[in-house]
Amino acid sequence: MKPDSKNVLRLCGGVAAAALMMSFPAYAQDTAGDEEEQTKKLNKVTVTATRREASIQDVPIAVTAVSQIELDRQGVVDLRSLDQLSASFNLNSSQTESQGTTIRIRGVGTTGNNIGLESAVGVFLDGVYLARPGIALGDLVDLEQIEVLRGPQGTLFGRNTSAGALNITTNKPNLSEVEGFANASYGNLDFVNVQGGVSIPLIEDELGVRLSGAFRSREGILQNPTLGTESGNRDRFLLRGQLLWEPHDRMSIRIIGDYSEADEQCCDAVVLVDPIQTTGVFGALGPVPSTGVVDPSGGVPLVGFGALEDRVSNGEQFQNPFEQWGISGQIDLDLGWSNMTYIGSYRDFFAESVQESDFTGLQIFSVGGSTAIPNVPATGTPAFDDIKSHTHELRFQGTIFDDRLDWLVGGFYAVENIEEQATLTLGDDFDLSVGAAFGGAFGPSPIESVLSAPNPFANVLASMGIITPGIAPGVSPAGSFSTNQFLQDSTSWSIFTHNTFALTDNWDVTVGLRWVDEHKDGTFRALDGNSPACLAVITNFLEGDLDFIGDPGLVGAAVGATCFPFSTQANLPGSGVPGGLPTPATFSDDVGEMGVFVNDFEDEELVWTVKTAFRPTENINIYGGFTHGFKAGGFNLDSTAAVLGADPRFDSETIDAYEIGIKSDLFDGRVRANIAVFHQELSNFQVLEFTGVQFTTFNVGTALATGFEIEGQAVVTDQLTVNTAMTYSNARYPDDCAIQDPTNPAFNINAANLCGEQLTNAPEFVGIWGATWEDGFTAFGTDMTYFGNVNVRFETDRRTSTQATQLTSDTPLAFDIQEANTKVNLRFGIGRADGLWSIEGWARNVGDVQTRNVTFNLPLRTGTRGAFIQEPRTFGVTVRSAF
Repeated sequence: MKPDSKNVLRLCGGVAAAALMMSFPAYAQDTAGDEEEQTKKLNKVTVTATRREASIQDVPIAVTAVSQIELDRQGVVDLRSLDQLSASFNLNSSQTESQGTTIRIRGVGTTGNNIGLESAVGVFLDGVYLARPGIALGDLVDLEQIEVLRGPQGTLFGRNTSAGALNITTNKPNLSEVEGFANASYGNLDFVNVQGGVSIPLIEDELGVRLSGAFRSREGILQNPTLGTESGNRDRFLLRGQLLWEPHDRMSIRIIGDYSEADEQCCDAVVLVDPIQTTGVFGALGPVPSTGVVDPSGGVPLVGFGALEDRVSNGEQFQNPFEQWGISGQIDLDLGWSNMTYIGSYRDFFAESVQESDFTGLQIFSVGGSTAIPNVPATGTPAFDDIKSHTHELRFQGTIFDDRLDWLVGGFYAVENIEEQATLTLGDDFDLSVGAAFGGAFGPSPIESVLSAPNPFANVLASMGIITPGIAPGVSPAGSFSTNQFLQDSTSWSIFTHNTFALTDNWDVTVGLRWVDEHKDGTFRALDGNSPACLAVITNFLEGDLDFIGDPGLVGAAVGATCFPFSTQANLPGSGVPGGLPTPATFSDDVGEMGVFVNDFEDEELVWTVKTAFRPTENINIYGGFTHGFKAGGFNLDSTAAVLGADPRFDSETIDAYEIGIKSDLFDGRVRANIAVFHQELSNFQVLEFTGVQFTTFNVGTALATGFEIEGQAVVTDQLTVNTAMTYSNARYPDDCAIQDPTNPAFNINAANLCGEQLTNAPEFVGIWGATWEDGFTAFGTDMTYFGNVNVRFETDRRTSTQATQLTSDTPLAFDIQEANTKVNLRFGIGRADGLWSIEGWARNVGDVQTRNVTFNLPLRTGTRGAFIQEPRTFGVTVRSAF
C-alpha cells in the first residue's frame, strides 16, 4: 500500500504553516535588539544516531536529543517520564515491570507481559543492546544524552528497532581534571532520591576513572486500606564504574561496569467495573471458605472511578524485586585508512515475582509460592526471570574520494539465554469465585458439583454419560498447582553497511543494508504439578468414551470450571491435540520431550534504507527516504501456548516506512524548527492479549501509522527560551488487517476483531509546550543564577486495551478509552553561577490528573475490568552541588 500523494502534500503544507506560525513570533521579539543583545543562540547538538558524531540538524533522521539538564528540569529519573520531553514516546508497565513494560514510538510498539516477546523499540546503553525494556528501567544517572530515534533503525542498530530506538550515553571519565556532582531530593510519598559521582584522572590526559551511583525510594502510589498493602513503591539503587585509557591520540579503551537492584511491590491494579458483584451472587453463595464470613463484594469492595481517583486497590501484596549487572568494553582505533570500533558486553538480569494476581481480597490463586493462602502450603519458589546475554559489534568507518564517500561496514553477534520459572497455586476461594463466574447456577461449590452427585449439573452430565455420579465426591481444587519452566536460547548475527555519498556540496544520498539471521530454540517443561479436580473431570470424559462429541458447552463449562490453565499440570489426557481439551501441553524441538514437538524458529531478512538530503542553505536540511525494517519472531513462553495442538511460535514482524522532513535553524540560530511526515506499514504485527484465562500471542496481517511531527525551540529573549513538540499519529489496524493462520484458528478471531481499530495506547495527537526563564544577578559579591520552568503535556483519547470490543461482536469493552488529559510540571531554582550549589522546588502532574495506561480483564471474573494507573502528583525539593 502506498501513501496517498495528495494527502501527503496537504499534510506537508499544513505542517509547514504550523511551523512558520510557531517561529515568527520569536523572531518579532528579537528584531528590535542590537547585535550584542542577539548573542544567545540554541546549542549545537551532536548525536551519534548514524554511529558517527554529527550535528542533529545534519542527520536525515527524525531524532530528539535530550540533555542531562533537560532531564533534571523535568524530574526524569528513569525512562517512564521521558514522554514529558518527546511527544512521540510512550512507555507503560503492567503486571510486572521486569516483563510487562512496553515502549512505543509514533504509536507503534509490542505489548509486553511475555518474556518471549522482544521490544519494537530497541534500547542501547553506551552502544550496548539491552534485551528487554524491563532491563532498561534502571535509574538515569550521570548521563550525557538520550537520543529518541523515531521510525525503524535496523540498518545501524543491532536488533529489533522496527518502531525506533533509544540511544543512551553516559558521561566519560575526565582525563584532565577532577570533577564531581551530588544531588538529593525529598518529596511527598516520602520520596528520597540521592545521586552522586566523581571523575578522577589517574594519569593526566591518559588514564582516568569515573564512579557514579543513585539511590531512590518512595511509598507506593496504590494502597489497599483494608489489608494495608501497597503497590508502585520505589526502593532501588545503582552503581556504575568506568575506566578510560587513551595512551595516544589514535587509541581509546573504555570499560564500564554496573550493578543495580530493587526491592519493590509491583504491580497491583484498580478495579473499574465488576458486574458479578452487582448481581449479589457472592452473598447468595454463602461464606467465603478461607474466612468463613459472607462477603457480598466477593473481595472487591473498592470499585469504580472513585477507586481510581483515590488510588485504592483490593489485592494483596505484590513483590517484584530484581537485580542486574553488566560489563562492557569499547575499543576505538585510528588505523589511518579507517576508524575501528569494537563494543563487547555481558549482562545478567534476574527478577523475582510473588503475586496475589487475582486482584481481589479473596484467596483465589497465587503466583510464585506465596504463603498468603490459608490452609495451603507454599508450593515451589518465587516465580523468576533470568536473562543472560552477550553481544559483540565490530565496525570500520572512513572516508574516500576526497571525503565524498563516508563509508561504514560492520558485523554484530548476540547470544541470549532466557529461563523463566513460575508456580501458580489455587486457593480455598477458587471454587467460590468460579461459581460466581457461572452466575451461581450450580450452587456454592460448582467444581464439587461437577464431580459429585446428586446435584443438577452433575445429573445433566451423568445423563449424557459424561460422568459417573459420585465418582469423585468432595474433590476440591484448593491446593492444585503447577510449576513450569520456559527456556529460550537465541542467536542473532548480522553484517551491515551504511554509506553516505556527497553527490554535490549540498546534496547527499545515504544507502544502508543489513543482513540479519535469527535462530531460537523454545521449550516449555512441566517441573511439578497436581490437579486432582481437573484430572477427575477429564477422566470422566474419557471413560464416557464419547470422544468429546457431547454438548460442547457442557464440556467447556466443566473444564473451564475445573482446569485453570496456569495451575493445571501439563500433558493431561486430551491436551495438546486438535479437538482435545484446552489444557496445557509442553513443547520442545527435542523429540525426547513430551507434548507438542516444534522445529526451531529460524528467520533471516535483508533490512535496508535509502535516503537523500538536500541543503539549499547552510541552515536548512530537507530529507526524505524509505526504510525496510524487521523484528524477529519467536516463542510464546506461556503454559497456554500449545493448547489444542497450537504452534507456540509467532512470526517475525516487518515494516516499510516512508519519511520526509525538514530541519532548520532560523533567524541567526535563535529558532529551530524540525518537521517530519511519515507513513509506516507493518506486516505480521505481533500482538499479545490476555483473555481472562490465557495469554495469546498472534500476528495481525497489517498495521499502519501515518502522521507528522514538529519540534521547535526559540530564544525569545536572552532570558526566555520556549520549546514545543507535537506529534499526530494515526496508528491503526486497517479494515482488512487480518491474516488467516490455519494452525491457530482462535488467533484468526482475535486478529479479525482488531480490524478497523486504533492501536493500543496510541493517542492521535500529543502536544508538549515548555518555557524556561533563566537570568543572573549578584548577591554578596557572588554571581548567582535563577530559573523557572513550566512544561505542559496534552494528549487526546487513547485506547488502553488490546481489543476494543468483545470478540465476535461490536460491543465496546468497558473503560477501554482513556480520555484526553493535560499534565503540567513546574520547577524553580536558584544557585551559584559556578554550580557549586543550587536549590530547586518542583511539582510534577500539578493537577493530580489520574490516568491509566492498561485496562484488562480480571482473571476468572467475567466482565470485570481492572486498570494499571500512571503517576499521581508529586512535589518536593532538590539540592545540587557540582565541582
